[in-house]
Amino acid sequence: MLIFMLVLIVVFGGGHYYLYARLVRDPALPLPWSKVATAFLVAMPVFTVAGLAFVRGRREIASPVAWVAYVWMGLAAFLLLGVFAGDLVRLGVRIAAIASPGLREPERRLFLSRVLGGLAAVSGLGFAAAGMKSALGDTAIAKVKIVLSGLGRPGYRIVQISDVHVGPTIGVAFVRDIVAKINALSPDVVVITGDLVDGSVAELKDHVAPLADIRAKDGVFFVTGNHEYYSGADAWIAHLATLGIRVLRNERVSVGGAGGFDLAGVDDHSAKGWKGHGEDVPGAVAGRDPSRALVLLAHQPLTTFEAAKHKVDLVLSGHTHGGQMVPWNHAVKLQQPFVAGLYRHEGTQVYVSRGTGYWGPPMRVGAPAEITEIELVPAEA
Repeated sequence: MLIFMLVLIVVFGGGHYYLYARLVRDPALPLPWSKVATAFLVAMPVFTVAGLAFVRGRREIASPVAWVAYVWMGLAAFLLLGVFAGDLVRLGVRIAAIASPGLREPERRLFLSRVLGGLAAVSGLGFAAAGMKSALGDTAIAKVKIVLSGLGRPGYRIVQISDVHVGPTIGVAFVRDIVAKINALSPDVVVITGDLVDGSVAELKDHVAPLADIRAKDGVFFVTGNHEYYSGADAWIAHLATLGIRVLRNERVSVGGAGGFDLAGVDDHSAKGWKGHGEDVPGAVAGRDPSRALVLLAHQPLTTFEAAKHKVDLVLSGHTHGGQMVPWNHAVKLQQPFVAGLYRHEGTQVYVSRGTGYWGPPMRVGAPAEITEIELVPAEA
């Protein structure tokens, strides 16, 4: 947390000075707007960092602070993209000014700064508003058909949710709505592929309580994500059991009865730093019947590489949020090989959910949230 906050201070401070330079100083905003904008751009990074670092525990205080801080973080990110795009235009104008010196006149530079600053502000607000509408609106049902060898029963339906991130800005109302949507699908089995929570059991137990109402013929299964380890993984593993949710920790079960398949689950890929935890794909699949289809729950898609070595048929993952807000989907590829949707690596398929909630800014642009309904189809069909 300390490292995260130090990085946040440096990045946020530099970013806000950049916003000040392009949106206030260069366009020469008139009084009193220049003073108001300057004070705002000084206050917001301080409020955001201090609020996220020190306001914890009491939800009635933490939640409003988190809403303001995270909304501003998202808006600031889009404003930064806008002013950066404007600087690319400025660079083009400077190159053109070599042949046309008149473009370097102060009046024209000021006019250009005001136009580019205005466009950056309008586009940033527009993207942020659209992102909030997407993240806070109705969660779509993504229907996917996946063909599996070794499956003797057609039409088996798995409902997957992932990356709900119940926490300061996602609470019981959101969870209750998700549960209602899941139950309306009448699934055979429900799987939760990690990052369910951002907070302790004491803080969030009432907000996750509706999960006990999930109805699935063959049960509800869960694997840890990296955020469970930030939130007290052992306590959450114990608490989820009281809600009727089976946590798969490097183990395998049989589901679907005759003609069904094996369902395995592993600890999050990052869990090896926690005592008694750590991803173990070989342990999870040991002793399997190779003639039966095997589905593996693993929070991070990069587990697919290890899964392929053990001839896992299908990996169900999350973690990436599909990038959550463009253009961060391209940055995700630097750390995760698969970002969203269905892929194949060697003989193993992997489906990566875009996530059901969101993390940080309550915004989604180009990566809408999903509840995934997966229909398994036998290869022979």
